[in-house]
Amino acid sequence: MTKLGAYLRLMRPANIITAIADIMLGYAASGAILSLQLSGNGFEAGNLYLLGWLVLATIGLYGGGVVFNDVFDADLDRVERPERPIPSGKASLTGASILGLSLLAGGILAAWQVSIVSAAIALGVALLALLYDWKGKHHTLLGPVNMGACRGGNLLLGVSAIPAALDNIWFIALIPIVYIAAITMVSRGEVHGGNTAALKGAVLMYGLVFAGIMGLALLPQFNLLYSLPFLLLFAWLIFPPLFKAMPAKEPKLIIKAVKAGILALIVMNASIAAGFAGWQYGLLVLLLLPVSMYIAKNFAVT
Repeated sequence: MTKLGAYLRLMRPANIITAIADIMLGYAASGAILSLQLSGNGFEAGNLYLLGWLVLATIGLYGGGVVFNDVFDADLDRVERPERPIPSGKASLTGASILGLSLLAGGILAAWQVSIVSAAIALGVALLALLYDWKGKHHTLLGPVNMGACRGGNLLLGVSAIPAALDNIWFIALIPIVYIAAITMVSRGEVHGGNTAALKGAVLMYGLVFAGIMGLALLPQFNLLYSLPFLLLFAWLIFPPLFKAMPAKEPKLIIKAVKAGILALIVMNASIAAGFAGWQYGLLVLLLLPVSMYIAKNFAVT
């Protein structure tokens, strides 16, 4: 692992792709996708540039957040995960801190190019990420909610492409909050093995996520039929690894369940995006999955 590779590994690049999927979903849910039209003179980009700034924002926010995860865990990782970039000496604590701060600041500045509302949401996400890295992860109940709130905020960052839409569909942020809280519960068994109650709780929370997505059919702008094929793929990706980890509770199986849950975020986002903007847009979001999976072969997800 080169020094550059070590700092890239700190950013969890495969996970960043899943954060981009959050933004693409929020952008579709806001109604901004309706401005992208074909005219007689060709493709009219409308406010597509807003999506570009928001994608840059989430790259900074997510990357900075996970870098600080390793910064705050440096002492613990020297004992439990000495192969990680900081304890292995490939990345310095100072260098990682500077990288994390730069990414978070860059994310907020990129969001500012969209609107003050977007910048405020980005700042909130950054603070939530730092709170989780510092204290939140150590709380049994508040930790998963804290982590989920980071994802929910990231989704609302995408919605902020059309700030007025936040008043109407803010509640869709509850879906990733519940889902990420479930993954966070499961991930606590990565080192020492899983907890049966936590794994069963995750199954229940996954069920709530599916119910929440299907409940979006009550919205006039959401077409559940477009969403269903993606939902089936979502279920196929997340449930088998979790059920396999339950009886054994082995760290290796827990890690696989967590990795599957994180990568499946893209499929979850695609399922909701398809409901709001059509199956074609859902497929576009889904194309991020092979990109994330390819990157995950070379960079750790958990």
